[in-house]
Amino acid sequence: MFSKATANFVRQVDPEGSLIHVSRMNDSSKLLPMALVVKRKRVWFWQRPKYRPTDFKLNDLLLGEKGLTPVVSKKEFVTYMGIFGNKLAGKLDTEAASVGIKVEALGSSKLQSDFGKLKKEEVDMNKLLQDSNKRLVDMEHVLVQQLEKRSDILAVVKERILTTAACTVTETKKEQCALHAMVGLLGKLGANIKVCIKESNNIEADMDVCLEIPSDVVIAYSVLELNIEKDGHFKICVQPGQIGGFEADKVRSWSSQDDMDVVDGRCFDENILEESPQQNGSHVEDLSPLAALPQSTRWALYCKLQDILRDRVTLSHLQCALEELCVGKTPDTTTRQEKLSDSVEDASPSLHAAHLLVAALEELPDKTLSLMCDSQPEFIKAFSILLNLMKESGPCLPLECLPTPMREEQAFQQAKKLLGSIGVTISIDSDQLWWEKGVKSQIQFLVLRLSAYGLSLLCSRQKQEFFSCVV
Repeated sequence: MFSKATANFVRQVDPEGSLIHVSRMNDSSKLLPMALVVKRKRVWFWQRPKYRPTDFKLNDLLLGEKGLTPVVSKKEFVTYMGIFGNKLAGKLDTEAASVGIKVEALGSSKLQSDFGKLKKEEVDMNKLLQDSNKRLVDMEHVLVQQLEKRSDILAVVKERILTTAACTVTETKKEQCALHAMVGLLGKLGANIKVCIKESNNIEADMDVCLEIPSDVVIAYSVLELNIEKDGHFKICVQPGQIGGFEADKVRSWSSQDDMDVVDGRCFDENILEESPQQNGSHVEDLSPLAALPQSTRWALYCKLQDILRDRVTLSHLQCALEELCVGKTPDTTTRQEKLSDSVEDASPSLHAAHLLVAALEELPDKTLSLMCDSQPEFIKAFSILLNLMKESGPCLPLECLPTPMREEQAFQQAKKLLGSIGVTISIDSDQLWWEKGVKSQIQFLVLRLSAYGLSLLCSRQKQEFFSCVV
């Protein structure tokens, strides 16, 4: 509830910026100026990273008795109140192999956040850079020892957004759901899951919860990453997009292709994913196991995903669950990058493919998800082919090459809206389809292509009907 409210706040006031929403109220006390935050690498390079506050500040890591005293400016930020809601009604009745699945759902929810007047605190970076010059990190510190051999990155809190008075977050939810033997979908993908089913699965739930938040609670913050060398020297990455991390045993550039998967979505070359199968298995061919599933299982997955696209929080929970199944928990003694690679390879191909699809969907903007969940299967399949043709050709394409549904005005306008939601413009001129992709839309075009292709495999009638179109 708190996490949903802060996530909505960041999407509204800083959608393309550096603010990170606070997911747990308990983390507020840790997010002090110059506090240390761990930026955790994800499975695929285009996924937004996860940030985990620690109990330490930058001073705790530095050698020497003299601590750093940050200069912090304080000013009013915004007054914020938001109301978000959705309604859900759906029915699914299918057979997944030997397991029958019937789902009927009807519900609505509303989340109202009234944070009131907010203030911003920001560290004076000139003073911090001056005071931290020539200081050394204690490489024997317990936090450094646990992170140095992993791919996680340390960052310091630069600014934070706080409440100035007591405020409230209210959530009202009404649900009525009948579940019968909701087993087998993930199990059929190769997950080793134990499920307990009760005799009666009729659930009715009404929830009306009001959360009162006190003053001086952090709801969002931004960080600057640390670039730490083996001898303890460090630099604060003040340039936008500059990457931090621990110096590797071998000399390398911090902006090399090896580091593309730790960048916060700021990769400008979409071909990296397609040309390098080593990029954490993110090649479109990794989605092909979805086409090999029984048609009933594919259709059940497609219907459930279409519903989930209406709720970003549920989508994120599903992505986390699939990541846990594919990757598992990483011990501190294991190099995280090695663990990620090994676990993804060990996961069943269909479970891995489902994880890739859901992870791609999670990276899409809210407007794109809304348009996708309202799209019909025939459009999804034609749209997937269109995206592949755009990937393979130059800035234009003869209209005669377009899939038949895309030549209709309604489908074309829907495709135009979908591409426009990620910053790609398309137009028709002289029997040619023209498009223009901005630098910032390269990654989102790639993620949209993966999403559309994965969904097209789930809703197609034949197992390999569309796979031949993309390889």
